[in-house]
Amino acid sequence: MAIHLIRKLEHFTKLSSEEKTSLERTAAQKVRQLNPREDIVYEGDRPSQINLILEGWACRYKVLEDGRRQIMGYSIPGDICDMRMFILKEMDHSIGAITPVSLAEIPKDTIIELTDTYPRLSRAFWWDSLVENAISREWIVNNSQREATERMAHLFCELFIRLRMVGLTRDHSCEIPVTQADLGETLGLSTVHVNRTLQELRASNLIVLKGKALTIPDLEALQEVALFNDNYLHLNRDGHEMDANE
Repeated sequence: MAIHLIRKLEHFTKLSSEEKTSLERTAAQKVRQLNPREDIVYEGDRPSQINLILEGWACRYKVLEDGRRQIMGYSIPGDICDMRMFILKEMDHSIGAITPVSLAEIPKDTIIELTDTYPRLSRAFWWDSLVENAISREWIVNNSQREATERMAHLFCELFIRLRMVGLTRDHSCEIPVTQADLGETLGLSTVHVNRTLQELRASNLIVLKGKALTIPDLEALQEVALFNDNYLHLNRDGHEMDANE
């Protein structure tokens, strides 16, 4: 059940069989199913657990008083939605399902015991949290400095690489189950502008988007258009010195 999380963490350090088994056991203890557009947690809730996405997509978002919504991040299989949130008094944003979602609810005492027992896992979780923070910083740059075509190309590059990390791409293709309205709320663009930007990327043969299926014929070309540097995803295995010997 935790295979996607294990694949992601092993981009940082190789885990032992015991550590992998502990993650699998932890993820299987309490599994919750959600429907599309159903909230996992609301802004203002007091978190007492962490939520690990097993299958499906979710997003972090905030809604203004007039109903406008800003999507601040996407959670895909293997992502922990709120690793440190149980330390806080209340959630400062909401997390909602985009597709049908299967998630593991892990009590805070369980995650504390897990990280205390396995220091390598604790450091891998630190790495994961730091990458999450780096993604948030990159999104600020993306939405404030890049032009619309660059913004969308950058988002597609990031999502493709993150999906590839956890084994959810096939050759040059992956599933991107978001609507044009979702893209607008992510990139700060109107739906009309989103549609026009998608058409520009298609016309340049940089993407093929059919329904939920995204194909990137030439990832390097799309990265060049996006001014994309994947250094913020920290894929260079900084934790190799802690690799398990198994």
